[in-house]
Order: sequence, then C-alpha cells, then structure tokens
Amino acid sequence: MAATVEFEDDSGRVVRYVRHANGGGLVSPRARVHEAAMVASTAYVEAGVQVGERSRIGAGSWLDHDVIVGKDVVVAGNVHLGPRTRAEDGTWIGTGARVGSDVVIEGGARVAPDAVVRDAVVVRRRAGAGGSKLGIAA
Repeated sequence: MAATVEFEDDSGRVVRYVRHANGGGLVSPRARVHEAAMVASTAYVEAGVQVGERSRIGAGSWLDHDVIVGKDVVVAGNVHLGPRTRAEDGTWIGTGARVGSDVVIEGGARVAPDAVVRDAVVVRRRAGAGGSKLGIAA
C-alpha cells in the first residue's frame, strides 16, 4: 500500500493524501490525526480536520474540511461529516449517517444509523437516558 496517494479532483486540482499509520486511511497532510486514532483504509480525512486520541473513523467515511472529532469518538462506516462540524468527546455516529455543515454533536450524544442531520444544529445527549439518542435543537 502506497504511503502517499495523489489524484485529480473534479476541479482539476491535484489532491494529496498520506496513509494513516493506524488503519491506512487517507489523511490530508494539512489534517491532524492523533497517532492512537484509527482511520479505516477507505476513509478520507480532509484538510483542517482534527481527530482525537482513541477515536475510530470507519470504512468509507468522509470527514470534510475543518471537522473536529474529539477523543473516544466512533464514526461508523459510510458516514459523512460536513464542513466545520464538531463531534465532541465520547460521541457515537451510526453507519450511513449524513451530518451537515456547522453541526455540533455534544459529548456523549448519539446519531442514529442512516440519520440525516441538517446544517447548523446541535445534537444533544438526552438527559436521564442510559444511552443517548438523537436529540436536535435549532
């Protein structure tokens, strides 16, 4: 598996990614991914992204520009996190979820599999629940 991957995007620019040591995912050289995070080999991490310690980015997932993923976050497979979205420590984002731009997923909150979260909302952890569920506040 090549350590560096380059290809031309839709606008004709050459885009470069480096394989993450833990999982082999494609990470922009302008992203910061903790060495103890795991990025699956078919996941993409764009420029400006930060991924915290012990977080896991699943197969086929795409972290768009300037996304922040805290510590101990699970981003399951085939998830898209839109630009400038923030997933705080301990969040869980289910398989196939589509999260818009400028979203805040509060610490410990859960986003259901295949959920679609609109732009600029806050996903809160439900109080009193043993596990949290999708709660959205505008």
